[in-house]
Amino acid sequence: MRLFILYCTVLYYTCSLKIFHSIVLRVIVIVIVIFSPPTIQLQSKSYNHNSAHVYDVMRATLPTLELDAAFEAKEELASSVKNALSEVFTSYGYQILQTLITDLDPDQRVKNAMNEINSSKRLKFAVAERAEGDKILQVKSAEAGAEALYLSGVGVSRQRKAIVDGLRASIVEFSGKTSADTKDVMDLLLLTQYFDMIRDVGSAPHCRTTFVPASRSTGDEIRGSLLQANAATSR
Repeated sequence: MRLFILYCTVLYYTCSLKIFHSIVLRVIVIVIVIFSPPTIQLQSKSYNHNSAHVYDVMRATLPTLELDAAFEAKEELASSVKNALSEVFTSYGYQILQTLITDLDPDQRVKNAMNEINSSKRLKFAVAERAEGDKILQVKSAEAGAEALYLSGVGVSRQRKAIVDGLRASIVEFSGKTSADTKDVMDLLLLTQYFDMIRDVGSAPHCRTTFVPASRSTGDEIRGSLLQANAATSR
């Protein structure tokens, strides 16, 4: 049984290059490799040679990407670097375990601009959502107002119908129990309602003085006015 001892090391590569819109981007690449004892370390020449492979992969891919797309393509970039270095590292007795793009670092001014853009987008979205909420509130308020007016109209209609039915029942009942005709009963009901109105007006909190005509023919005048109005309406 033979025992093999393998060593592991981490290689760091850093490069700066321009991407789309002339943005300077600093890229940090980590390559994790294993090797056997005879291969103690990479020689300086081979390390520089491998650095050139890393830079070539970055220059072939990143300049065509926008900044957001570059961040999204980190996995593809790492895979491309691993494929480009595998054959070269194998010739030196190294085997690549993993390749990672650990950092994509643009200029600080670019970072500030990106933060402002994201903040503006979120603010615009918040304003749109707030406006949509206000719109819904106004629509619901208008619907509630329309429904309230409808129910109020139904209530007034039922109230008037109840008043008319009550007057009709009163006239029929009063005519059946006395010798008075319908006209006399109607005059009495109108006079009663008139005095009820005077009482309600006089008992109102904001009312201080009520003027009541002293003529004895007040009831006749009111009845005559109502009959004339009724006759004019029936025409």
